[in-house]
Amino acid sequence: MLKEKNQTFKLIFIFIDLLISLLSFGFAFFYRYYIQDKEKFLLENIIDIYSYFYLGIFLSLTQILSFLGVDLYHPRRGLSFLDELISIFIGIIINLGVVLSLLFFFREVSFSRLTIIYYVVTSFILISVSHYTFRKILMKLRAKGYNLRRVVVIGSGKNALRIGQIIEKHLIYGYVTIGFIQGEEIEEKLKENILGNLENFKDVIQKTKPDLIIYALGMNEKNILSNLIDFCDREGIEVKIVPDYTELIASHGRIEGIEGVPIITIRDIPVRHGYNSFLKRSFDIVFSLCFILLFAPFYVLIAILVKLSSKGPIFILQERVGLDNKKFKMIKFRTMYVQEQKESDTRWTVKDDPRVTPIGAILRKLSLDETPQFFNVLIGNMSVVGPRPERPYFVEQFKLVHGKYMRRHAVKAGITGWAQVQGLRGDTSIEERIAADIYYIENWSLWFDIKIILMTPFVGLINKNAY
Repeated sequence: MLKEKNQTFKLIFIFIDLLISLLSFGFAFFYRYYIQDKEKFLLENIIDIYSYFYLGIFLSLTQILSFLGVDLYHPRRGLSFLDELISIFIGIIINLGVVLSLLFFFREVSFSRLTIIYYVVTSFILISVSHYTFRKILMKLRAKGYNLRRVVVIGSGKNALRIGQIIEKHLIYGYVTIGFIQGEEIEEKLKENILGNLENFKDVIQKTKPDLIIYALGMNEKNILSNLIDFCDREGIEVKIVPDYTELIASHGRIEGIEGVPIITIRDIPVRHGYNSFLKRSFDIVFSLCFILLFAPFYVLIAILVKLSSKGPIFILQERVGLDNKKFKMIKFRTMYVQEQKESDTRWTVKDDPRVTPIGAILRKLSLDETPQFFNVLIGNMSVVGPRPERPYFVEQFKLVHGKYMRRHAVKAGITGWAQVQGLRGDTSIEERIAADIYYIENWSLWFDIKIILMTPFVGLINKNAY
């Protein structure tokens, strides 16, 4: 239902953004050579004109790919326009970085950097305005009843309430709930919108003439599904069925079919889809390489300080549990005096821990001891962003107490994560950390990763709970 509408809106936005990107580049070129510096524009230099023409097409196409990468065209799900604005900005910056990197190796034609900057500014303004305007116009049209599809929900329990809330949240797609048919269960919030009961549902449907009926009765309620389908077939009304598993299905659960057999995916993991997986891995490689190159002098300095502060190795390889519950060796700067491995693997760090060296205390406070893990990212057993990995001993303890703990291992462990930038580090609530990690896993996007990375220096760098 909403998926089909979302695909339509996605194509509309892609078309609008592509058109605006082309117009923005045309304006940037016109302003640069016709207004700002007309003398430099030589009409006879037809090769340069064609080169800019191809550059404009290339920039516009890569702009759309960047927007897809930051998940700009995902349903807004009640998010503010500011969130959409930030996504547009990030997508344009990513596109700018990619294009400038490619142009560095393309030396046959020297393109004006000012033209590209004008394009970036113009496209950001015009795309932002067009998105805002399109949504506002469409919402006003929906509010006036233009092209709305009327929906009746069969049921009045939790399933029906959730469906009603979803339809109300996504009014832009053109669906409106006109009422509910009461079942055995009834939610307090739905009482004012009850149109009838299961005994007289045919009369209600014939009277209200809905465009769509959604069946949302619970498994223990009276089953009228077969009768409902036959009746709607005769009346020419579309029927959708909501399975009574909504409390078990995560926010990104999905139903897929194999040779006509519907299969419900209880917990969909967006980052494990082929395209998303490639996108995240590519980002991890580029980001970690850049960090390692820029941070190399500090690695040398920290290594010298660790070595001079106490006897023992500079780095430690600590066993952690990562993707799909598999163990790997995580690299860290040594921050403690040398101790027995059994004690290191099974003992939790406490405040004023005597095992921590003076230099180690500073490294822990600033999270600098974690920075060698960018080599783990390059190797492939960690990601820049993801749930923080834990030692096997504590994983075995936590999974017995916290039922959802092992769901954290559905993605690669990360150097930073949503839980960390929420301040959930060190001696903080395990339940809250699990909830934050699961939220990240179920709502992953490249923009979400970038957002967490940008927040980390301001929120997660100084570890108030580090001991």
